[in-house]
Amino acid sequence: MKKKKINLGNIIIYIVLISGVFITVFPLAWMILTSLKTQSEAIRIPIQIFPSKWLFSNYIAVFKKIPFAKIYINTIINTVIIVVSQLVICSMAAYAFARIKFPFKEVIFNVLLAVLMIPSSFFILPQYQIVQSLGLLNSLPALFLPNMFSIFGTFLLRQFFMALPNELEDAARIDGCSRFMIFVKIMLPLVRSGLIALGILTLRFAWNDLMWPMIVNTASEKMTLSAGLALLQGQYVTEYPIMMSGAVMAVLPLLISFAIFQKQFIEGIAIQGIKG
Repeated sequence: MKKKKINLGNIIIYIVLISGVFITVFPLAWMILTSLKTQSEAIRIPIQIFPSKWLFSNYIAVFKKIPFAKIYINTIINTVIIVVSQLVICSMAAYAFARIKFPFKEVIFNVLLAVLMIPSSFFILPQYQIVQSLGLLNSLPALFLPNMFSIFGTFLLRQFFMALPNELEDAARIDGCSRFMIFVKIMLPLVRSGLIALGILTLRFAWNDLMWPMIVNTASEKMTLSAGLALLQGQYVTEYPIMMSGAVMAVLPLLISFAIFQKQFIEGIAIQGIKG
């Protein structure tokens, strides 16, 4: 019998992939295990990996320490508004830049792309001054108003619209479709993968945003999850099991969303990369 040759390259690839999976999954697994420990087990040296007793009461304690239910609702409302508004506005803007001829189209689009080169932290002060002048501090609109449009989302969807053949629009015009009907009935269904990819990326951003909610909303009842969980960190002592319990409940919607739409998300990003 012929012995199979060991491919050193494949072994290295498998080692790298397994290491990557471990590095990615280990923090999540450690977070879940810590959420079920006692405080003494969580800070014990040497480290105790598994809890001696599974304490699900830590999850109940989160609701007693902070207004977790209210914070969760705030996060859901904020995220839904941001995701929906970006999908609607970015898709319309992307379609206009990709398929409609108007004066200075390329100049305007290049200026928008140039804004992507500016660090987002530069916009915090002017955005805060605008929100303050509108009297919206410590309110839900302060969270989502600055994030209802995304230049990156416009660029992403523009690549999908540009790849569609012009014959589709020509045939629709012959059949009497208006520009809006062409956009809604023909173009949007064809860029479904791109919309799902943008939706998941926007969901992750809106759900995990920390800096902006901490700046504009200082009242605990108006915070989102990222900022609200920071309230569990004490000045002298931090109850890590309770904090990790809140973190586990915070990441569940993201994990579920990606599990449901992972095929469309990967397809959308891959297609965009090929077209770009």
